[in-house]
Amino acid sequence: MDFGVLMFPTDQAIQPIELAKAVEDRGFESLWFPEHSHIPVSRETPWGGFKGMPPLPEEYKRTHDQFVALAACAAVTTKLMLGTGITLVAQRDPLWTAKEVASLDMISGGRFLFGIGYGWNREEMRNHKLAFKDRRAVLRENILLMKELWTKDEAGFEGTHVKVEKSWAWPKPVTKPHPPIILGGAAGPKTYPDLIEFCDGWMPIGGLHDVEGGLKGMREAFRSAGRDLSTLDLGVFFPMGFDATQVPALADLGVKRVVLPLPPKPAAEVLPILDGYAKLIG
Repeated sequence: MDFGVLMFPTDQAIQPIELAKAVEDRGFESLWFPEHSHIPVSRETPWGGFKGMPPLPEEYKRTHDQFVALAACAAVTTKLMLGTGITLVAQRDPLWTAKEVASLDMISGGRFLFGIGYGWNREEMRNHKLAFKDRRAVLRENILLMKELWTKDEAGFEGTHVKVEKSWAWPKPVTKPHPPIILGGAAGPKTYPDLIEFCDGWMPIGGLHDVEGGLKGMREAFRSAGRDLSTLDLGVFFPMGFDATQVPALADLGVKRVVLPLPPKPAAEVLPILDGYAKLIG
């Protein structure tokens, strides 16, 4: 099993370059950064979209741009995989995002993992002129457009929400046909078609999403669609509440990557936690 770490990179935390060096030096497979463009102060949507959640943690409104941060990490590492955990694809312009993904993959020498998600913050989406009800459909069309741009010399796309005339767009990713597209979040009837159509991996949140139950439903959905579930890489994010005793059960389910949480704190607090996690790497 591979082990990675996830941290909100903020102006108050250990900075990305120092963190990336420390993570690679300790033998971890990957480093993951989430994103939020901004957090509207109205706070209409509860944390994660779930009723009864605690107040939103400070780091959500202080994150660095994830692609800028990961590019800096790529410059000071040689083996470490660099992941977005996750990119809010539906809120983004797909043309710019496709270029950022391809550029980071090339600059890092093919070390990029494209974690994506639908998003949960309605007011953040609204500021991006995205209707909450459309987020899944927009994500799908954005991804399909990006795959065209990454794999064809002349690429265009026409969908319900996204239309781009035939265009040139370089660089192309070093990873062929493109960096792995890994969908975060719970699996269910609305998610299965996207996992089947355009995803290379699934990475739910440990302690929040039902990994075993999600896999049961996915097996039937993949079988009915004629896709082998073994072609989907399985991982689990632990943004909080990780317990090392959970690892054997996850391995039995076929999970190949566990991403462990780091607090967005200074180096003096983060590095000892990294040292403790490093003991899991065999």
